[in-house]
Amino acid sequence: MPADEGPHLGQRWQETTTVGVRPRMEIVEMDPPHVWTEQGWWHGIEATLSLRFARTPRGCRVEISGDVAGRGPWAVPAAVAGRLAGIAVAADVRKAGRILQQQGT
Repeated sequence: MPADEGPHLGQRWQETTTVGVRPRMEIVEMDPPHVWTEQGWWHGIEATLSLRFARTPRGCRVEISGDVAGRGPWAVPAAVAGRLAGIAVAADVRKAGRILQQQGT
């Protein structure tokens, strides 16, 4: 994505994860500042992540939902990834929160 281009529905990119997996990604739902949903595909695995934001007196609450599914020989790795995804996503959201807090956003 060019530096001056903001995110938009249908936008696609290739992610690079910390474990070296490089899924193709797409924004499939976007209603700022309320909802962000993205889907990713890597070989026989597909994952969806949805973030729903709600204002609170102290800032923002983020509700996270998602799923990971795999076909054929990718079913078992997808199940394992699905069990670990919650931990990784929660850590990413906490990190983003810390960054935004430091910026005063």
